[in-house]
Amino acid sequence: MAGAPVAIRSLREADAEVFAAAFAAIGWNKTVEQYRRYFAEQQAGSRPVFVATLDEAFAGYVTLRWQSTYPPFKDQAIPEVQDLNVLPRYRRGGVGSALLDAAEARAGATVGLVGIRVGLDSGYAAAQRLYVRRGYVPDGRGLAYGDRPVAFGEQVVVDHDLLLSFTKAL
Repeated sequence: MAGAPVAIRSLREADAEVFAAAFAAIGWNKTVEQYRRYFAEQQAGSRPVFVATLDEAFAGYVTLRWQSTYPPFKDQAIPEVQDLNVLPRYRRGGVGSALLDAAEARAGATVGLVGIRVGLDSGYAAAQRLYVRRGYVPDGRGLAYGDRPVAFGEQVVVDHDLLLSFTKAL
């Protein structure tokens, strides 16, 4: 693994079972259906999916959703990087950065700005640091729960849907 170059390719239909099994092995619930949906969206042109491999072994993936459901991104036609996942054994080896490079390059070929959103609990700490190091800045709209802004004084559950949004000029 050390020193092996990260290869980036598009999602293939046969990847669904491989990805779901790889994530199930680490206790994550990522379904075959999710990857089949991603493949269909990629085929329709609405969501490119970038897959990272090292020595042909699956290491991670990221998607680029051309039309975000987050209203500020949607209203400004800012594509959103979504669902960046790198298998733990491949972390801290440049896989996440290679995936983001690919997604940002694709977005940059069309628009000058890309968005990304990240959870706020400690499970997202590495992603939070990575995005800041890569030049993403908060969009200034505060927290959102899913796609809905969180109002001052409102109580919300800290889970995967509590998000802070960032943008990056390309």
